Amino acid sequence: MHDASESLSAVRAKLAQAACKAGRDAGEIELVAVSKTHPPDSIRTLAEAGQMIFGESRLQEARAKITVLPGRLRWHFIGHLQKNKIRAALPLFELFHGVDSLETARQFHRIAEEDGLRPQVLLEVNVAGESTKHGFSPDAIRTQIDEIVALDRLDIIGLMGMAPFHPEPEHSRPYFRQLRELRDRLEADAGVGLPQLSMGMSGDYPVAIEEGATIVRVGTAIFGERSGKQWSPTSGDD
Repeated sequence: MHDASESLSAVRAKLAQAACKAGRDAGEIELVAVSKTHPPDSIRTLAEAGQMIFGESRLQEARAKITVLPGRLRWHFIGHLQKNKIRAALPLFELFHGVDSLETARQFHRIAEEDGLRPQVLLEVNVAGESTKHGFSPDAIRTQIDEIVALDRLDIIGLMGMAPFHPEPEHSRPYFRQLRELRDRLEADAGVGLPQLSMGMSGDYPVAIEEGATIVRVGTAIFGERSGKQWSPTSGDD
């Protein structure tokens, strides 16, 4: 039987090793345990082991979990959020990883202004140009960054990106480096601070850390492979 607590310890050890290799402090890297499709009991077990940040990508599922889990836990929304769900999601999450277009940013800004909120967001960049993924193209974000940062209800703290899936982690390195270099250029050109880089998942997070990731999103390496039965708000499996 898979032991998520042991897997969490192993992930933390690899995170620290990658940070040390890059001459970085492991304490400056946040680990998001991607808990989508996993039941509240599994999250509670990891919380007892000291994991505080969890990532969800389905609003209904996340809301059902948040209401039954300890209030000290921190929640990140890591997927594409439909525009008609922004208002309901804003109070639930401390960070949104996937603001993926100027139009989406404008919608976040409008609703945040109406509701008196100031959400923290990351701008998602499709560094590999994959048709199956959301995100700004590098060219688009360079030309639109001034319009985005003018949306003063948004606290834009960095960029998020994903490398194309590949069994060899080193294959991801050029994409992570490209995202870091794009971030550096945006900071210089737009005169804004974008300190956070959310990049790296179960298969490649050590490489992402070596390339400057400050947030890594790890699901399978902690929770194990998803089984055929997945938790949902109506499954009754807590």
